[in-house]
Amino acid sequence: MDDKTVLGRISELVDEEHKLRRQLSDGKISSDEEHTRLKDLEESLDQCWDLLRRRRAARDAGHDPDVEQAHSTAEVEGYIQ
Repeated sequence: MDDKTVLGRISELVDEEHKLRRQLSDGKISSDEEHTRLKDLEESLDQCWDLLRRRRAARDAGHDPDVEQAHSTAEVEGYIQ
């Protein structure tokens, strides 16, 4: 997955997040449904941002960014801030 593809996926996920918020405000989904789906979206966004950062770091270090692969949700969510 190249940078453009990762950025495109991030954009799709953000659009989906906005759609969920609209659906909640329009009464089309419950807050429980929104929270469940938002959690999934946030985890997917974290994975994408992590992959993008690692690709950029690899490139800056003179390495092939295409070697970088997405880490599991559990791994990304387990990073210490």
